[in-house]
This record gives sequence, C-alpha cells and structure tokens, in this order.
Amino acid sequence: MRRRILIPAAGAAVVLALTACSGGGGGGGGGGMDSRGDITIWYSNNESEIAWGKQMVEAWNADHPDEQIKAQEIPAGASSEETIGAAITAGNAPCLIFNTSPAAVPGFQRQGGLVDLSDFEDGDDYITERSGDIAEQYRSEDGDFYQMPWKSNPVMIFYNKDLFAAAGLDPENPSLSTYDEFLQTARTLKDAGVAPFAINPAPTSEFFQSWFDFYPLYAAQTGGTQLVEGGKATFDDENGTAVAEFWRTLYDEQLAGNEQYQGDAFADAYAAMAIVGPWAIDVYGDDINWGAVPVPTQSGTDPAETWTFSDAKNVGLFTACENKATAWDVLKFATSEEQDGVWLEETGQMPLRQNLTETYPDYFAANPAYEQFGDQAARTVEVPNVPSSIEIWQAFRDGYSRAVIFGEEDIDTFLSDAAAEIDELAAGN
Repeated sequence: MRRRILIPAAGAAVVLALTACSGGGGGGGGGGMDSRGDITIWYSNNESEIAWGKQMVEAWNADHPDEQIKAQEIPAGASSEETIGAAITAGNAPCLIFNTSPAAVPGFQRQGGLVDLSDFEDGDDYITERSGDIAEQYRSEDGDFYQMPWKSNPVMIFYNKDLFAAAGLDPENPSLSTYDEFLQTARTLKDAGVAPFAINPAPTSEFFQSWFDFYPLYAAQTGGTQLVEGGKATFDDENGTAVAEFWRTLYDEQLAGNEQYQGDAFADAYAAMAIVGPWAIDVYGDDINWGAVPVPTQSGTDPAETWTFSDAKNVGLFTACENKATAWDVLKFATSEEQDGVWLEETGQMPLRQNLTETYPDYFAANPAYEQFGDQAARTVEVPNVPSSIEIWQAFRDGYSRAVIFGEEDIDTFLSDAAAEIDELAAGN
C-alpha cells in the first residue's frame, strides 16, 4: 500500500457534516468503562487493510452474538485526522478507529475524545507485554496510554539495483552506510546520468515531510532519540548538525531536488533511491529490481543497531463509545497474536509487537524480503507524544526548508532558532 500521511484536525474549530454512527459510535459516551453491547469501528480505505478488517470483524461477530461489530471505512474528508477531529467535536465518533496518527493523539486527547486505556484493569499490562519497550514512546504526558500501539512501516533506503549497476556500482553491496559513502555513491549515480537525482524526498513544506528525510537519519545518528524529550528539543547539537549538513550537501550538489516532483520519483526512475517502508515491497516488487539497506549514519552503524522512524498508525478508543468494555475486548482481539499474524499476511506491515520475527518465523521464511523490516521494527522512533505536536513539526519543517532544502539560512541558526521555538511550544507557550 502507498504511504499516506494525513493532516490532523485543528481542534474543535474543525466541523464537518458527518452522520451519526449507529451502535457504539455515538450517543455522547454515556456508557461506562464496563458497558457492553454492539460497537462501530472505522478502518482505513486501503484495500489490504479492508480485507484484514472484514475477516477480523467476521471472526469476532461469529463468537459474540450479543456484542456485534459494525465496521466501515473511515468517512471521506480532507484528511482522516480532520474527519476524526470533527467526529469528536460532533460527539459521534465510533468506538475504535484503526487509522489514528500518533502525531494527532495529543490534539484528540485535548479535545476530550480519547479513552484512557490505562484505566482498564489490564490496560497497561496488555500494551506493554505486546509491544515491549517501544510502547513507552506512546504514553502521554500523564504517563497513561490514549492509543494502542498497532502497526509500523519502519523506513529504510530503497535503491534501484539496475541503476546502480548501470553507474558501475555494486548492486548487491552498495556503499551507503556512512555519510561520506552515501554522498560518493550519490555523486557517482548523478555523474553517470542514470537518474536526474540520487534521492528525492518531497521538498514541500507540510509538517510531516521531515519524517521522511531528517528524522529517520536523526533517529539513526542518535541511537533512538526523539525530536523532543523531557519537554525540550534535542536536535540542537552535533548530531542534528551532522544530519542537517548531510542533507544540505545533497541539495547543494543537486544530488536531491528542491522542486516538487509530480509522481513517484523512485517508480519513475527520477531518483535512484528513496526512503520508504515495507509497503513499498508490494508496490515496487515486480516492476523495479530493488534492494534495501538501513539509513546511513555519520560514521556507519551496524544494521542490527540502527534506528529509524516508525511511520506508525495506531488505534484510538473514543469517548463517544457507549460500550467501552466491548470495545476494549475487540481491541485486544484485533491485536492478538493470531490477528497480528493475519495482518502481516494481508498487508505486509509490521505489528508493533516485540520479538516480531521470532513470533512469526513461518511468515518471514516465506517472505524473506520483509524480514529486514521485521527486524528493523524493534528499533523505531516515534514522533514525540507532546502537546502542540503538529505546531512543533511545522516549526521544524519551516526552518529546515529555509536552511537545508533552499540554503537561505545557515544550519546553526536554523537549529538554534527552531529549538528555542519548539521549547516554547512544548511548554505550552
């Protein structure tokens, strides 16, 4: 499936005309945490996710005649997050949404739209036992979980083996692990004329675009540091400088383009490399002779120790739900070992489950292209779960665009000014 990152709602100011959902989807949340009965859920409109959702609902409904699930694709809107925010405002959100962006969770929580999953007796234990240490990134500031860590698409460097070979590079063992190696490989590709650009991440200004250029490399360079930790920006240091200067060099030497490409640059051989997750295996597999390696670090890092960005989507349980106990049981059923296995088979996306490759050895043996992503899923960094999350990322992107993509500001000034602005936003100022 193709990656789609969608912009969250701007709080209660966003109102869309949505029809009220039946079952547990509406009614203003009159039911308590122990209420049971029918519920409504939404899932993504992606074909493979719909297939998974339908079988999950059928399996649950067959064994629970008095607690039926009514499922539908998330209603159309400018974005999924805008639709969800409007449904919270209108009081007609469904019980569960299997398409919740972690970046939007602080806003949904501020709207009063999300149930505290830690309030269920087994809430914390279930989440931490399923996801392991990675679950800690998904706690809110009060220490509780307002989202179920669900699935990730850990991003890596995809490269076109045929273009590498045409440039005289080793397509099976590409030299991409350090910044110097990566830059030299990129120069060779450019000089050989095999593609207009070596790599071409979107140079546009949307807040989320830094998740697919700066952030994966920053995660790798720091061994798993988030953009904000302890309420403070982390990137105004030698690591942030190294990552920003690496990308600045790519743009300076026109190894990456700073004009938007209308299409898929990797699929069209407009770029020889891309930063993508396991969704790309199905998309590109039959058409491109591709390989994948971890994102680079300044001095090189063992792949078994390299971190990256998660590109996760999670599940929210919403306060409008009348039958929250049923919704919690459905959520556990949908993220059970059995259902996570079906999810892998249907979508090729990685459940946020610890010991993933050991839990599903038959799947990864039969699908070896996915195994490195299954291993990488244990070392992923999420966007910080902090208030003003979207504003923080937009502030970062605006400075990054000026300094790194377009060279209109020096790197040190960008990092210092962005860190100061983000510290203020994180503090609620």
